[in-house]
This record gives sequence, C-alpha cells and structure tokens, in this order.
Amino acid sequence: MASPDLLFNLRNLFYLGAYQAAINNSDVPGLDADAAAERDAIVFRSYIALGSYQLVISEIDSSAATSLQAVKLLALYLTGDKEGAISSLKEWLSDSAIGSNPVLRLIAGIIFMHEQDYNEALKHTHSGGTLDLHALNVQIFIKMHRSDYAEKQLKIMQQIDEDHTLTQLANAWLGIAVGGSKIREAYLIFQDFAEKYPMTGMVLNGKAVCCMHMGSFEEAETLLLEALNKDAKDPETLANLIVCNLHLGKPSSRFLSQLKLSHPDHVLVKNAASSEATFERALQAVA
Repeated sequence: MASPDLLFNLRNLFYLGAYQAAINNSDVPGLDADAAAERDAIVFRSYIALGSYQLVISEIDSSAATSLQAVKLLALYLTGDKEGAISSLKEWLSDSAIGSNPVLRLIAGIIFMHEQDYNEALKHTHSGGTLDLHALNVQIFIKMHRSDYAEKQLKIMQQIDEDHTLTQLANAWLGIAVGGSKIREAYLIFQDFAEKYPMTGMVLNGKAVCCMHMGSFEEAETLLLEALNKDAKDPETLANLIVCNLHLGKPSSRFLSQLKLSHPDHVLVKNAASSEATFERALQAVA
C-alpha cells in the first residue's frame, strides 16, 4: 500500500497561486529529509511569488540542499543580479554531481524563460522527469507559439497523472493558446478549481481570460476586480483589466499607471511606451 502524499495539499496551494496559504500550512509533520527539502523549496518559492526576495536570500545559506540553493538563485535573479545568478546557474548545471537536480533544471528553465531564451531553457527542461518540468515545457512551447509541441508535453503529463493539478492547469493554458472550442474546456477547468480550492488571483485571472475569449467582458471585469481586491499590484490582473476595459469602452489609464509603477518591465507597459513614442514621432512629422 502506497504511503500518503503528505505534501499533496501544500503543492496544490502553490500551483494555484495561494502562496500565503502555502506558507501558513507548511508545518507538515512526519516528513523525511527529501520531503522536508521539497516542502522548504515550495515555501521559499511562495515567498518569491509574494515578492519577498531578500527574505529568501537571507534564509538560505551555503550549507542548504541543492534544490534550495537553486531557489535562492531565482530570488537573486529577480532582485536584479541577473548576470551573477545566470553565471552561477550555468556553473552548477555543468557540474555532474548536481547538474541533473530537477529543481535546479526547473529554476534554469524559469530564469531562461524570463530572459526569453527559450532554446536555452528547453536545453535543461526538455527531458522532463517531473510534472513540474513538463508543465514548464508546456509554458515555454506556448511562448514559442508551438502549440503542437506543447500538446505532446501535455499528453505525457496525462499519461503520468491525468487528474493532477499541474496537468489540469497545463490543459487550460494550452486551451487558451489554441482557442476555439478549447476555451470553454479551459473555463470549466478553472471553474472546477474555484469550487475545490480557495479562490486565488490565478484562478480568477484564468476564468477572466476565458470569458474575454468568449466575449463575456462584463463577467471578466467582475472576476478581475475580485482578483484586484486580493492583490492590487498583481501584474496579470492589471494587464487583463486594461484589455478588458478597452473592450468595454471604459478608461484603463489608472490600471496602466499602476502597472507602470509596480512592473515597469511588463510587456504591456513596453508596448504602450513604444506606441506612445511612435505616435509622438508621427505628430512631429506632421507638425
């Protein structure tokens, strides 16, 4: 008889974006050393998701497990020490003793995806080995506009565990990317999460994006305002509200200003700045 998965609930809270709840519920008794290291990695990744980079950097020392050192690299990268983090990452990945560590490979994939260096990301993630790595592959292939490859990764995940939260999430991400009849399927996946687990900004945004694809912008706005109440600085909520309000004919400048302040590197901010510059040049040419 298989022993119970003591980290099942903790993983699900993290996967669905309930980061504070994951931290609050991380005191799980009866863990062996490997499970305790996995628990700690989830907790520190939750702190990173909440923007507490310095806490992670200060809490993880040089004697910590490889998986935790990898998470610390992600925190360093996100504080702005990109060159140092990538240099250390490449050094560790080339070390035969630790280079195959699945969390290190996962963090490599996340960092290189941030860098938009998708081929480098896939170099470390493509062989899979864990559902987390396969789910990241799905995200990378969607970014590369290769839904055919993303679908192959999803099928591998479904063969491993069709009902796993990450498999369901990957199915929803791919459904949104492909569009058409798959949007309704994606909406139902997020709806199922909403009924089973605490409502999070991630789930609300997932439902809202599906609603926008289906033309239900009023419902999308309601969901996004609920998400904004949970986190007023969440970049995806703000970005989706900007798009939603444009479709509803409502002003979106306040949300764009918030996004510029909290996430100046967001793709929507950069696109808006580029459009403004082009408009200014056009005005000067006419003047």
